[in-house]
Amino acid sequence: MSTPVLEIQDLSIRLPAGGDRDLAVQGASLTLEAGQTLCVVGESGSGKSMIANAVMGLLPRPHVEPVAGRILFEGQDLLQLDDDAMRELRGQKIGMVFQEPMTALNPVMRIGDQIAEVFDAHQRLGAAEKRKRIVAALADVGLPDPELLYDSYPFRLSGGQRQRVMIACAMALEPRLLIADEPTTALDVTTQAQILALIRELQQRRGMAVLFITHDFGVVSEIADQVVVMQTGTIVETGPAARVLTDPRHPYTRKLIGAIPGGHLRQPPVQVEVNRVLQVQDLCKTYRTGGSLLRRGREVQAARNVNLELLRGQTLGIVGESGSGKSTVARCIARLIEPSAGEIWAQGRSMSKAARREVSDFRRSVQVVFQDPYRSLNPRRTVGASIVEGPLNFGVPAGEAWARAEELMHLVRLKPDALQRYPSEFSGGQRQRICIARALACEPKVLIADEAVSALDVSVQAQIIALLDEIQQRLDLGILFITHDLRVASQICDSVIVMQHGRIVEQGSARDVFLSPNQPYTRALLAAAPGQGYAFGAG
Repeated sequence: MSTPVLEIQDLSIRLPAGGDRDLAVQGASLTLEAGQTLCVVGESGSGKSMIANAVMGLLPRPHVEPVAGRILFEGQDLLQLDDDAMRELRGQKIGMVFQEPMTALNPVMRIGDQIAEVFDAHQRLGAAEKRKRIVAALADVGLPDPELLYDSYPFRLSGGQRQRVMIACAMALEPRLLIADEPTTALDVTTQAQILALIRELQQRRGMAVLFITHDFGVVSEIADQVVVMQTGTIVETGPAARVLTDPRHPYTRKLIGAIPGGHLRQPPVQVEVNRVLQVQDLCKTYRTGGSLLRRGREVQAARNVNLELLRGQTLGIVGESGSGKSTVARCIARLIEPSAGEIWAQGRSMSKAARREVSDFRRSVQVVFQDPYRSLNPRRTVGASIVEGPLNFGVPAGEAWARAEELMHLVRLKPDALQRYPSEFSGGQRQRICIARALACEPKVLIADEAVSALDVSVQAQIIALLDEIQQRLDLGILFITHDLRVASQICDSVIVMQHGRIVEQGSARDVFLSPNQPYTRALLAAAPGQGYAFGAG
């Protein structure tokens, strides 16, 4: 038998003293053959990324370090290598694609220069030959105009294009092992499908082994040959992907598979009385950039003639890819940016003609929960200070605001003593619950959830969606739910609007849109969602 590309034997990784457990990874063993994709699946904190970083030699030693076991790469124990030997392997024989390309890429370096660093570290090439190979690497991952991209900066690229650049960096020297650590988590479903297809294609063409880290069994069903399931640092199930997906044996595995969004369509509520809390008529937003006396500026129509209405107790989804205009519409409605044209009505009043006090009341009645809970909360302020800030700004007495904050902690399933702690002391899912409590502190009539679950584990997603549903039923809120993932929208939305290039291309009840889509674009979004065997009524 040939030597496996990667073999991990009884690996244990120690955490610093005072953590929630002593070992981040305990007694983990796995084997990965050439040409095979092994998915390591688990929630945040399960230890899956620790294994990836241990293979790459990127653990923050001595605070976090392996204390037992072996990591064999083509028969060689990586834990016995010094830093120089590991640097020689990284990039040349082992490549890695990280989750967030914008933080992995240097924002002040051109794309070509960043890929050039990979060649400079391992090979001596002339400038012309190096540029030729970098352009070829960019073309190999399907990027348009690679000659032009060579001199571009990361901020000029979309999320999917930046991730392709990261794959080009990792694949430049044709490594034997590619480690992909949550490379598609925050991407649109269509871009996600493209990246998964690209990794499969490159793997088949080059015969490399792929260690794919994910929390989503929908992704596993698209790409995996073998599966390892981890829970709190321990491997609880392993096996061929087909067997694990169809016959999961551990309760935790069944829980993760059950959390794949899109299993059941939500039943629409019975509307006893039409009670419109929000109406938007012919909303337009045009962004203008650059321009001078001698050069015309650039115009982008982010939203064009958008019409919608939201009823009390209803959840209306706005779905589309990045750049479709869905978040622009949400920000215009919340008055975070001013629309270029159109009307926004609340409680029968037009906000374009409202007095300052009416606009202030409107801002209080429409609150937003943003995508990233890590960036939404001030790390230097306690959770309680962040929650009461809004009510205090609107004139609510401090005692009343604090009492309301304590009530909200119970509502979002956290203890009131959490108000005295700082955001860094909470997990991502807990922080998003805190952000929901902060939005509810102003007692809004409309809650806008702008990609509020897209960066969370699927199991945490399910918890937040269930929480929003419960809160809506208790408080009779109208919810505007912005997402790129139709699987998620199917679980919470009563009605759905599909946007493309700033326009509404389809709208209707969630059941009609998901089961009988009329437009090719909607069908393309549905087809791109990973884990089609678990989508829309299949569960």
